[in-house]
Parts: sequence; structure tokens; C-alpha cells
Amino acid sequence: MKASRIPLVLLSLASPAVFAADADISLTNNSAKGQVNFFETTSDMQLGAGYTYHEGSRHIGNIDFHAQGRTALGNLPTTAGLGVRALGWEDDNLDGGAVGLGGFATVNIPDAPGLSFTGGLHYAPSILSFGDSDDMTSLELRANYRVIRNAEVFVGYRYLNTDFDGRGDLDLDEGLLAGMKLFF
Repeated sequence: MKASRIPLVLLSLASPAVFAADADISLTNNSAKGQVNFFETTSDMQLGAGYTYHEGSRHIGNIDFHAQGRTALGNLPTTAGLGVRALGWEDDNLDGGAVGLGGFATVNIPDAPGLSFTGGLHYAPSILSFGDSDDMTSLELRANYRVIRNAEVFVGYRYLNTDFDGRGDLDLDEGLLAGMKLFF
């Protein structure tokens, strides 16, 4: 590779971080997920994209779009969002997806600086599902701890399930998770 191309390669590798507000990676026993959110928590909107690889060659992608804002749950400062999560998945001979309606909330605990809890739930009925999916449920719960100003670690639980028309259901991704989130 010519020396003049090295700065271009380095710039192209660094450019996604310039356009992102945060990025996280989480692992379960059977999957790895990466998620990038493009706007800060102080923004009125949030746009994000993610990819999950599940053991056995299952690929799951998501695009999130939420209106978000600051509020309070009791006396606890909270960031909440309402919107949609579009999910698509592929697994050997089966594939499908859905557009789930729902939201998320992150509750900060003022008496324990750095500690917060996040929950998100999205549901897509059959009218908003396609392919082999008849409906879809996405749930994620996390306990977060901000280690330094621009990084936190978390543990939690993820559940992503789809139902097949007359054939039962499939847990696309499910289990305890651990991960880290970086803020840019």
C-alpha cells in the first residue's frame, strides 16, 4: 500500500465515531451485539442501528428511531423515548422481520453516582411483521455503571422472540448479557 493511502485508510476507520454519540457491544452466551446511536441523550430525537450475530449463523439487524426527552420517575432523573424499532433477521431457510412500536427509559440513581437502570420494550403485531415472522417482541433490561466520564459497563437480560403463523415461536436471541458502552 502506498504511503499516501495510509492517512485515507485511517481517516475512513475513524469516521464512524465522528458521526456517533455512543456505541456499545454486548455479549450473551450465544450472541454478540453491536449498537450505535447517532444523537446524544440531550437531543429531541434518537436514531440508532445495530447488528447481532447469534451462534448458528443467525443474523439480526435493527434500526431504531425514537422521540426522546428528559423527565423524572418519582424524584429520579430519567431519559425516555417512544418510537419504532425495525428488526430483520435471517437464519438458514427462514427469515423475517417486523416494525415494533415501543420505547425505552434510563433511570439515574442520584444517591449512587454512575448507577443507572435501562429498560426497553418493542412489540410488533402480525400487521407490522413480514416474512416468516407473525409477530415480534423485543425486551432488554440493563443495570449500568459509569466507570469514567465517557465509558460505562452493564449487565442485563435480552429477549427477542418471533412467532410463526401456526408453527409456534422462536427465541431469536435470549439470555443474560454483559457489555460496555463508549460515549463520543
